Amino acid sequence: MRINGKHFRTIWPDSDHKGNICIIDQRHLPHHFVIESLTCVNDAVTAIKDMHVRGAGLIGATAGFGMYLAVKDALDHEIDKKLEQAAILLTKSRPTARNLGWAVERILEEVPKKVPEKDKIEGVYTTACEIADEDAAFCKQIGNHGLAIITAISKKKKGEPVNILTHCNAGWLAFVDYGSATAPIYAARDAGIAVHVWVDETRPWNQGAKLTAWELQQEGIDNTLITDNTGGHLMQNGMVDMVIVGSDRTTHTGVVANKIGTYLKALAAHDNNIPFFVALPSSTFDWEIDSGADIPIEQRSGDEITTISGRGTTGKIETICLVAPGTQAINFSFDVTPARLISGLITERGLVDANQEAIHTLFPDKILPIS
Repeated sequence: MRINGKHFRTIWPDSDHKGNICIIDQRHLPHHFVIESLTCVNDAVTAIKDMHVRGAGLIGATAGFGMYLAVKDALDHEIDKKLEQAAILLTKSRPTARNLGWAVERILEEVPKKVPEKDKIEGVYTTACEIADEDAAFCKQIGNHGLAIITAISKKKKGEPVNILTHCNAGWLAFVDYGSATAPIYAARDAGIAVHVWVDETRPWNQGAKLTAWELQQEGIDNTLITDNTGGHLMQNGMVDMVIVGSDRTTHTGVVANKIGTYLKALAAHDNNIPFFVALPSSTFDWEIDSGADIPIEQRSGDEITTISGRGTTGKIETICLVAPGTQAINFSFDVTPARLISGLITERGLVDANQEAIHTLFPDKILPIS
């Protein structure tokens, strides 16, 4: 997608410094556009853990390149050990997003089979690039499949703008390109369909306010920022036609873990007969977990709730405290939305009902053998 008219991906090999990996450091958006160069696996771990990169797809791609950074200068006899050590570090950096573990596991499984020891580093790099390219391609396909849903609503509204509500950032900044929840929106724009997006601010990191609204502005998509608690009111008053959110982990039974607050949006949509869709590439599916209760839910520092950062009157980025000294806070990053509240899952292979039978039918090659 574009920043000031120029195409960018969220992560890419550094053409000026071979062996390094470039990312957009999202902590500085929307006020400053900063490119960071990752030089080692610890840089990748920090980027994931400290929110330089965000979103399931991008976290997965960063983990893939992190595996490469771990071995890029390794001697032949060190490669396997360094890959195993990097896998542990990266997997622990953020527990909920399935794409992270999926990318690490893919490299561990594919590379040793694919190449001899002397070519293993190149194999890790190639696989990491494939993960990134695949993420972008899958998101584009999600856009193509989601376009049919928006088109149908637009026809019913006789061409009036389709009002879409989002939560958190599942845009191109959360993936390698296109995004999951935003991909159908961009496809609708390209098809000449009028769309308007209600953007949840998404406390405590404000990914909606800082990222989603900004990227939609960059792409010329009409959008309006709202507080997290406004969505139900908009739905009650006929101001939302559909909800599209992303996913950090979806069970093969159709249960979705996503940014905290997603469950409440699903409840409000269900109560108001508004379609609620989840957009995700297949790398986000967890083929082992059956129940949402088994999904690991990340807890982060309470400081993320009690403080807030933004550009002050002097133009500098400032962090201020919102609460009285000694205030306790608990910070769950994700919640779980039951399959019964989901109208459908938009994947790179098409729209599928949020239930085990339908998901297994669409992805027969992903089903794990019964031991």
